[in-house]
Amino acid sequence: MKSREFLKNKVKCLEKQDFVELAFEVFSYQVIENEIYRSFVRTLKGEGFRPKNIEEIPFLPVSFFKRFKVVSGNYPASHVYRSSATTGSVRSEHHVIDNSFYLENALQTFEEFYGSIEDWTVCALLPGYLERGDSSLIAMTQYFIEKSGSSLGGFYLDDFDHLLRTIAIAKDSNTKVLLLGVSFALLQLADRKIDLSGVVVMETGGMKGRGKEIPKKAFHKELKEGLGVKEIHSEYGMTELLSQAYSLGAGIFHSATSMRVVCKDITDPLTSVDAGKSGIINVIDLANIDSCSFIETQDLGIVHGSGNFELLGRVDAAEIRGCNLLVSDI
Repeated sequence: MKSREFLKNKVKCLEKQDFVELAFEVFSYQVIENEIYRSFVRTLKGEGFRPKNIEEIPFLPVSFFKRFKVVSGNYPASHVYRSSATTGSVRSEHHVIDNSFYLENALQTFEEFYGSIEDWTVCALLPGYLERGDSSLIAMTQYFIEKSGSSLGGFYLDDFDHLLRTIAIAKDSNTKVLLLGVSFALLQLADRKIDLSGVVVMETGGMKGRGKEIPKKAFHKELKEGLGVKEIHSEYGMTELLSQAYSLGAGIFHSATSMRVVCKDITDPLTSVDAGKSGIINVIDLANIDSCSFIETQDLGIVHGSGNFELLGRVDAAEIRGCNLLVSDI
């Protein structure tokens, strides 16, 4: 079994062609060091199970993060990030051992698709996240703002006038501008019918109980018309993951080098579906060494032959059969 530090160093300099090999090494580490994941795999596959390919690796339902402390090894957490939640619902907890590793991996992924962060002014519209103080999205965004070096970047709650003045100044100074916002806040801004041409508008998260969820294409159409931009970019991440994927405007997500997505049948989470067919998004996140790198989400999507994927919406947990039923046996 490879050591934790060995695996972390491999992730930092990971090449795409080495992904599968490292995935098996991380699985071997976590099935020993992660009590919850070990119990899950043993219950599902029996003692001593070794997958022959990555499709055979069991994916832990994301709901386990609401019931258990999902960690690999016995290390103190530097940060505990919690998911957003509607009133009365249970929030997931992600115990992050090495927060700098998370932030550096996130920045490396952003720069893989968008170039040096120093070329950007980062403005954030993330109400609902900002007030909580335990959001991994806020930590990542704050890190991006700091690393950009731009004095214009920052968080804007509902002060749209200040935000628009800042964007205008940034555009005049010939810096690239990223506006990262949660869906409902961007919709409120779009109601103003403004011109943000030249700005990269990136949505993340959903309505968070602030309004009715609408289909992604209709949502993006409304934003484009209200904000005067040709494309809407998207960030895909989760409290329970350390890696992200980005859509650069066409609704197709490109994963971080440390991340790969596979689709499983909605009624049989052990069976993969063919490329181009819809199913439950399962994520391999090799940066999640200190937690679990193999996560079954509650997102419905399609993985294409290229490995890129698109999201179709959320699936009610009750509709996902099989692995979720094992939670009572762990």
